[in-house]
Amino acid sequence: MANIFDLFKQISNNNNDSASGAVEYIVVGLGNPGKEYERTRHNAGFMAMDYLSGRCGARVDRAKFSALVGEATVNGKRVLLLKPQTFMNSSGEAVSAAAKFYKIAPENIIVISDDVSLDVGRIRVRRKGSHGGQRGLKSIQECLGTENYQRIKIGVGAKPHPDYDMAAWVLSNFDAKDMEALSANYPRIYDGLCLMLEGKTEDAMQICNNKI
Repeated sequence: MANIFDLFKQISNNNNDSASGAVEYIVVGLGNPGKEYERTRHNAGFMAMDYLSGRCGARVDRAKFSALVGEATVNGKRVLLLKPQTFMNSSGEAVSAAAKFYKIAPENIIVISDDVSLDVGRIRVRRKGSHGGQRGLKSIQECLGTENYQRIKIGVGAKPHPDYDMAAWVLSNFDAKDMEALSANYPRIYDGLCLMLEGKTEDAMQICNNKI
């Protein structure tokens, strides 16, 4: 028979589970799995996710939905943090599987990705829109069947010249200066995300989209 201390522990655990609540949003960081891709331009979403998860005290290390996942409370909202492990071009498989499991509407999915049309470190928040040639976003739109999901785009710089192979460019490593420019903007990404979770995407655009 359980003693009184075991019963109190069980009640406390049950209360903590209840307090965590159901997942309301999915926040996705895009990238490619594997150590060889860690510092590449295509992994800007993974890098931002690592900052965000550390900021909210979560670990994104549980294997589920062909992804690494973790749960956190961000600005009062229960959020699933997700890093697809399917490689960039198939990112939508993990996102759609998680959305279906938690019954999350596309409008409550926020995707963080690299963008070659923006200077390194620039940020752009969008409520919806086309994938713009980004293969991970394209996969997500195909799997969800809509472009009505939110996104935070992180600039990784344009190709050095028009003939440069795009695949080679996005899989090239950031140098130390670029990494500094990226990391300097992570706090703004966090602040923008908090506003988006409140439904204040226009406000998020104000603090994220402007050049500093």
